[in-house]
Amino acid sequence: MNKNEIVDQTRLAFDYIQKLYLETSYFIKEVEGLLGKEDEEFIIGRPGGYAITTSRSSGLESNNVELWLLRRMAVFFVPKDLTVEKAGQTITKFDNKIKVIYLRVVLDSKNQSEPKVFAGILYNFKGMGKTSMEKIEQLMAYMEYREPQVFKNPHVIDYSDGYLSFHGKLFIQNLFDLNSSEEIYDKIVIPAVELFRKSD
Repeated sequence: MNKNEIVDQTRLAFDYIQKLYLETSYFIKEVEGLLGKEDEEFIIGRPGGYAITTSRSSGLESNNVELWLLRRMAVFFVPKDLTVEKAGQTITKFDNKIKVIYLRVVLDSKNQSEPKVFAGILYNFKGMGKTSMEKIEQLMAYMEYREPQVFKNPHVIDYSDGYLSFHGKLFIQNLFDLNSSEEIYDKIVIPAVELFRKSD
């Protein structure tokens, strides 16, 4: 491959990744809009403003270079009356009654054949010890950096360590099988809301 081909391929690669990220943002915003119309009036959780939560790095060590590109991203949705909105952020305190709808997009992973959406609920949050977490917004990044432990069985999450414990139930959908608002509603929103409403 000559220099001009490499330059063209580099531009095409970045153009494609940018379009993929843009489409992913539209998908998340579509889910947000549809959940906002439900009786619970779900709003998107804002740990640090209107953003996704992800694990990333700018380190030069080989194992950190893989984290330069965003491959996994997550958000959560909570009924409006169960959180506090303040200065562009939400504050959703742990208690044994709070539940949230969780949405995680995995664009690339060694052990999956195509981009996936993990959706469902997280619940039964308990902080433990003097250094325990107190809100779901803190939990979001914590989960990303403990991905192998938290998501070893995404269908039934039963996570506990010295800081906190929580449970979850997620279902998995191929991202590129969601090609319309109706499909997003039928395959993501309805099953997630049903889990939210019927869980203990």
